[in-house]
Amino acid sequence: MRARPGKPPYAGLTDVGRVRAHNEDSVLMEPPLFAVADGLGGHEAGEVASGIAVSALVDAAPSHADAKALGRAVRAANRAVISAAREGRGREGMGTTLTAAMVEGTRVVVAHVGDSRAYLLHGDVLERVTGDHSMVADMIRQGTLTEEESRVHPNRSVITRALGTDPNMYADTFEVDASPGDRLLLCSDGLTGMLTDERIAEVLGAYGDPEMAVRMLVDAANEAGGHDNISVVVVDIEGESASTTPARSHRGWLAVLVWTLAVAAVIGIAVWGTYRYASERAYLVAEDGVVVVYRGVPGEFAGVSLSWLENETTITVGLLDPVTAGRLGQGIPVEDLDAANALVEQYRSIAEARSGETDISPEGP
Repeated sequence: MRARPGKPPYAGLTDVGRVRAHNEDSVLMEPPLFAVADGLGGHEAGEVASGIAVSALVDAAPSHADAKALGRAVRAANRAVISAAREGRGREGMGTTLTAAMVEGTRVVVAHVGDSRAYLLHGDVLERVTGDHSMVADMIRQGTLTEEESRVHPNRSVITRALGTDPNMYADTFEVDASPGDRLLLCSDGLTGMLTDERIAEVLGAYGDPEMAVRMLVDAANEAGGHDNISVVVVDIEGESASTTPARSHRGWLAVLVWTLAVAAVIGIAVWGTYRYASERAYLVAEDGVVVVYRGVPGEFAGVSLSWLENETTITVGLLDPVTAGRLGQGIPVEDLDAANALVEQYRSIAEARSGETDISPEGP
């Protein structure tokens, strides 16, 4: 699966679709950096947000494929979108998804926010690299909704994480070891909302030329209805596979004993490190309709909870914007309690402004 000689091994295309009047998507192709952004907020807002995001991403991106550094670049793009809205470029409340990838040989790193996606096609198998930050995706993960049902769910367009909505937003990052001949796909939900993964794999694998592949994917989405803007970037993976690690020989029972002790030590260190890490972190979550602050991290480690209740505010989640409310439903991790308290005050101001109340602070003892 290669581009024709003399042509680059990648291509991208964005299309308004058959329903929308304006295209709020942006695509980026500046090897080794590629991205798709799907703007939110309507005309003169969504397209501004997506354009600012990809421009800021270019400025902040690392020179080599580094997942953590790419995640930091996405956070810089988030700050740029927020600053633009405050300065009067676009509109307050505008936002954008952003799925970015850096490709160096067979190494691929991805940073992702929202419901645009990254896929990797290996042979005829299409693997979804990213997970959607959306209400229906959360329901699928919880087992209350099927993939098929999500395609027609009335809240299928409600996303729970986006650039421009929260200064503490963070990106999911991934590292992928691809093989020569694999194909990376970045796309907005204008493609995935119209085509199943099976249909995407069929079209993506049928055309060896990336330029033809993106054209046919966009055409297929339009033929299926074209209900949204459609953006597609395809990158063919070139280079050589990483060499395999030589097998290690066993050295009898002494080696087994040493290995067992080493594993036990590592586990002990990991448990202590996990507890210490959790005790220094914090997160906000919606409980019984209000914002609650916990010290720690969501979930459990080895069956032990790693969170402790710090503050149950009286900030009503329903007074916040839908994206923030959705994120609070799954929990918003922050660096520490100071960051959590700062975010509480920000949400308090928003809730006060929307409710007209003058005092929604927590009651004293």
